[in-house]
Amino acid sequence: MPSVMGLLEERERAARQRVEVLRAELREAEAAWQRFVIACETVGQILAEPCEREESSGAVADERPGSVAGAAPGSVVPVWSEGLDPAVLVPDCRRIMGIVAGHDGSGGVPMDCRQLAAALGLEPVPAKVEGVRSKAKRLAARGWLTEESPGMFSAVAGRAVGS
Repeated sequence: MPSVMGLLEERERAARQRVEVLRAELREAEAAWQRFVIACETVGQILAEPCEREESSGAVADERPGSVAGAAPGSVVPVWSEGLDPAVLVPDCRRIMGIVAGHDGSGGVPMDCRQLAAALGLEPVPAKVEGVRSKAKRLAARGWLTEESPGMFSAVAGRAVGS
């Protein structure tokens, strides 16, 4: 028959081992969390700094040789400024701007998001129209397009993408 002291020592040893395992997991989790905090701070600092290359050349350029200046899908739409080339926009936004400017034969008249979705070759279903609306609103908020009346978008002279 085991003694009471022996049972207590066994349970203490098991608890100590469990505490060590949990401490190790906690250290790993804290290290991962700290990496995310640092990454978020770094990205925030980079986005807050004015890009000297953008200011001097009018486009965001990658410093690697042979790379193409432009935006990657999912990137932020920059605020329009004098001399900023539409090539910094993602392809979907450039296509929206071209359609609104009339490069598709629409004549450059203000268009609603359902018309834009259809001109982009998308089904005019709510999910697709809302995606186009989101992009068009973002372009208008950043100065690339104008929203003449709620939901009606038109091009701003000199800011449209050529065909």
